[in-house]
Amino acid sequence: MSEPKPQSAPEFLIRATRAEDVEQITALSNLPHYRAGTLRLPYQSVEQTRSWLAGHGTATLSIVAEINSQIVGLAGLTRFQGRRQHAAGLGIGVHDEFTGRGIGRALVGALLDAADNWLDIKRVELTVFTDNEVAIHLYETFGFEREGLLKAYAFKEGRYADCLAMARIRA
Repeated sequence: MSEPKPQSAPEFLIRATRAEDVEQITALSNLPHYRAGTLRLPYQSVEQTRSWLAGHGTATLSIVAEINSQIVGLAGLTRFQGRRQHAAGLGIGVHDEFTGRGIGRALVGALLDAADNWLDIKRVELTVFTDNEVAIHLYETFGFEREGLLKAYAFKEGRYADCLAMARIRA
């Protein structure tokens, strides 16, 4: 079988991350709205991003969305090990100035396609802050279901924030 071809939409391209993406991923990770949806701390350095990318290994499928050579979205699917090798965690973020263009939908779709058709992953799970209604709706359109509320899950912008645990189980 051949490798899957990079997917594209009318205005953006989805492709695998590359080592030379480190500076753009760092800049993306430091955007206020992007960071607010993650567990990342402010002022992430290029070295921290490089180490994070290098630590992915073969268990993580990491992709970006790109417009005119600018990275505008980042997503990853990390397969668990051992008795949880049928499951993976999903994470995604979109550039503050490029939300609402279908980038998140394309990134999630690409990762779920890989999970279903290339990796034989049955369960994909994620956490999402409860105030991120747009992301919650997106995940629900892909069949993710709410499995629980994680109270005081993370310290975010000066307060403890709740998260939803969500998962999609392939039949």
